[in-house]
Amino acid sequence: MSVTKVPATSKASQKALDTIRKMGGTIRTMDAIQAGVHPRTLYQLRDSGSLEVLSRGVYRVKDQDQISDPDLVIVAKRVPQAVICLVSALAYHEITTQIPHFVSIARPKGSETPRLNYPPISVHRFSEEALKAGVETHEVDGVSINVYCPEKTLADCFKFRNKIGMDIVLEGLKFYKARKEVNLAELIKYAKNCRVEKIMRPYLEAMSWT
Repeated sequence: MSVTKVPATSKASQKALDTIRKMGGTIRTMDAIQAGVHPRTLYQLRDSGSLEVLSRGVYRVKDQDQISDPDLVIVAKRVPQAVICLVSALAYHEITTQIPHFVSIARPKGSETPRLNYPPISVHRFSEEALKAGVETHEVDGVSINVYCPEKTLADCFKFRNKIGMDIVLEGLKFYKARKEVNLAELIKYAKNCRVEKIMRPYLEAMSWT
C-alpha cells in the first residue's frame, strides 16, 4: 500500500524550511536543532517529502537545485573537520582524469575513523603540521568544504605515491602545469613540508615552467 506524501504547511514547518534555506539548504540534525528547529518538525518535513535524506542525519531542502557533488557535500556535513585530499582533491581542482571511487580525507594521527554508510571514504592520517598546511575552504552547493590547495595536493600525492600510483601523480603534475595559474615556489614549499622535495624536484626540473 503506497502512502501519499502531504507537504508540511504549518507555520513551524515553513519557518524551519526558511531557516534551513538560509543555512545553505543542507543541514545536519544537530545543526537544525541548534538553529531552533524542533526534531519533530524536522522529521515531519522529512516524512512529508519537503526534505530529502542525503545520509544519516543529513537533510536537504527538496526544491533546491540538484547537488553537483553529493559525495563531497555529505562528507563535509558528516565529518566537518576532515580535509579533502589526494585523488579527491585532484578531481576537485580538475587536474586529473580519474573519477574517485571513494572520497579521500585527511584526519589527525590517532583520530577515530568516521562511520559513514555512504559515500565510501578513504582516511589518511596526517601530522598536525601537515594537516593544517594548504587548507582552502570552498563552497559547494551551499556547504563549506575543506580541501587542500593544488600545490599541497600534489605534494601529498608524491608522499602517498605508492598508494595512489605514480602515473596518477605525474598526470596531476602535468595537468597542473597546463593551468593558467601555477606557482612553482608554492609547490616546492609544500614538497619541503611533506618531505618529498628530493623526490619531486627532478620531475619539476624536467618540465619547462617559463
